[in-house]
Amino acid sequence: MSDLFSEINPQPVKLPLNGAEAIYYPNFINAAQAESIFNQLLEQTPWQQDDIKVFGKVYAQPRLTALYAKNEQPYSYSNITMHPKPFTSLLLMLKDKLKEVCEVDFTTVLLNLYRDGNDSNGWHADDEKELGVNPVIASLSFGASRNFRFREKANKKNTYSLTLDSGSLLLMQGATQHLWQHQIPKTKKEVGPRINLTFRVLI
Repeated sequence: MSDLFSEINPQPVKLPLNGAEAIYYPNFINAAQAESIFNQLLEQTPWQQDDIKVFGKVYAQPRLTALYAKNEQPYSYSNITMHPKPFTSLLLMLKDKLKEVCEVDFTTVLLNLYRDGNDSNGWHADDEKELGVNPVIASLSFGASRNFRFREKANKKNTYSLTLDSGSLLLMQGATQHLWQHQIPKTKKEVGPRINLTFRVLI
């Protein structure tokens, strides 16, 4: 994949979120390579489906996940604790390329597989204590395009939406996680599977 990042024209767009620092790169990885990466991740990742508890009731999480890291440090969210597998060569390559752009050496990546429009991720912020203050989250998308929504914590009526396309990078840093929540809502549209990689640093 020596030409993984050839023909890149990121054209970064700073999102208009009060107090936040979120930048969208719509063409971070070219289309052909994004499709190849999607297929590799879909076929080679040991996906799992955990249970989550919402208002006292237990449900199967509406997506599949996997965790990888350069160490053995677990990651906990929504009363789920995940234990990482070692970075694969593909994930290491993506991590190294992100380091060139973000100037951050990410330790961990959470993979999410949204199988169809019924799979989703509810309102949340990546603000767990393991992520520290003002965490940097680099989110790569592969496969089907999905709507991604932001909601300001101080004024939940203030929302912002964008479409995350295959090969795109959404970089969230600064106070983004402290001031805003985000979600991938369900959709009744017929959409194919989407894989999302969220790189982060655990402290």
